[in-house]
Amino acid sequence: MGYLESSRRSLLMAAPLLLAAVAAGDKSRSTGHLTDIDLSPPPGTGPDPAETFVLPYDKIGFQAWGNLPPRSGEMAMLYGDFNQPGPYLVMMRWNPGWFSAPHTYATDRIQVVVFGTWFVNSGNDFRPQDAVPVGPGGYVKRTARTPHYDGVPANQPNPAVIAVFGVGPVDMQLVDPAQPSWRQV
Repeated sequence: MGYLESSRRSLLMAAPLLLAAVAAGDKSRSTGHLTDIDLSPPPGTGPDPAETFVLPYDKIGFQAWGNLPPRSGEMAMLYGDFNQPGPYLVMMRWNPGWFSAPHTYATDRIQVVVFGTWFVNSGNDFRPQDAVPVGPGGYVKRTARTPHYDGVPANQPNPAVIAVFGVGPVDMQLVDPAQPSWRQV
């Protein structure tokens, strides 16, 4: 099977994975409080974990990654590994006041905002004031090897959580490696 067919099959897998991530974020329509509904089944009930794996949002282990500044953002690798060949799904949490520097990836990335508002832009020049907001349920596709950047401005009240799906390895490249990969705004 050729690379194109393999990538197409992997991208077709993205829809159910991203819908599951968005559904995990839609815990309560009545009050908006995440603690109102317990999505974890009682012990001894629910699906066989060998057949259907369930990880409630409040159990996702977000961790700092790379050499990012403290409290700028966290990530949870949910499926696969973006540094290895094959599909991956990560959840990223961007804290207010931080943007990535312009960068590229070797492969396309598909993203859905789960919580908060995420701001995105493209191009080599870093102009976060021109970034457009993407709210919960919003979809973003990053085309391979095109420069872009994103984040959450300091004036936003909450972090943004984004589900990111793609095919690894991502091979991230900064447009200007002399500049920091994340910038405080």
